[in-house]
Amino acid sequence: MTAHSSRLLAWCRPGFEGECAQELAAHDAAAGGGGFARAARGSGFVEYVSDNAAAIAGRWRHLVFARQLLRVIGHAQQMPVRDRLSVLLPIIEGDPRRWCDAWVEAPDSDAARELAPLCRGLNAALVAALKKQQRIDRGSRWRLHLGLTATDAAFVAAADVGETAPWPGGIPRLRFPRQAPSRSTLKLEEALLVLLDDDERERWLKPGMRGVDLGASPGGWTWQLVNRSLHVTAVDNGPMDAGLMASGLVDHLRADGFRYRPQKPVDWMVCDMVEQPSRVAARMAEWLAEGWCRYTVFNLKLPMKKRYDEVEACFAILREAVARPLDLRAKQLYHDREEITVFARLGSAGAR
Repeated sequence: MTAHSSRLLAWCRPGFEGECAQELAAHDAAAGGGGFARAARGSGFVEYVSDNAAAIAGRWRHLVFARQLLRVIGHAQQMPVRDRLSVLLPIIEGDPRRWCDAWVEAPDSDAARELAPLCRGLNAALVAALKKQQRIDRGSRWRLHLGLTATDAAFVAAADVGETAPWPGGIPRLRFPRQAPSRSTLKLEEALLVLLDDDERERWLKPGMRGVDLGASPGGWTWQLVNRSLHVTAVDNGPMDAGLMASGLVDHLRADGFRYRPQKPVDWMVCDMVEQPSRVAARMAEWLAEGWCRYTVFNLKLPMKKRYDEVEACFAILREAVARPLDLRAKQLYHDREEITVFARLGSAGAR
């Protein structure tokens, strides 16, 4: 076992370890540089080593490809399968912090999913051991994480609860609403949960507000707005779900989402059109620059190669075209695939 105060552990979508590592390196460079990543394609996690780890650790909300970002305390290998805690507890005891909770989790990879039963059993044993040692303090700002990467290997890590994802693995577990017309509805639900905080959702998503859904058919994203009692103009040449139309809150306009302009400004514009990311970014920038909406959530479908570079290029398009302070937030969500989801509004990002 070894202790590592200069290491970070990031959970990410399997297959996007390279993009996650690039992004961490960019944040490291801004803090002085000198770090490096360790990652295996398909593993679902990145280990990042840097003297700037403490400065990077609080930037989970600013990272697109990291679902969760943890501060590594130690790493255990070749643990005895019948008594893993005999190796893990000495690492934990070497840290003076008390913990508000303890989570045992594994990467979201095909191989690691088989560790789920082990995670549940080990989690119960770990919490019991910490309570016996009086190491659990519900008022602590720190949460303990064990990241199992194999049956005999684990990272021991810490999370500042105010600066990290509040869900194991960084994944909010959502149930598909049976009334929704497509599973794409979960992308917008997750986006509103991850990219906005509780106060922002309450203030910015009020009944009676008006929204536009570009490329709406059959209405998965429109459903999320209607479910919050917003009036929506659904723009798409394709059909809309009959049950959604019966709500009385949807106007279906058969038109091209890249050509449509609202007659007057709306509160929200959402967009999940399949198109080149640079073209979508330019269209979203037009809506913001012209003042056609106050808030927008949209997806950028990424190419097979140079995906991190494409994201940065799209962000540059948005910032240059809007030419005003822009609050820009983005994540590759659990319900995303080869894409990321972006929230944007005019104005500087507030404290979250």
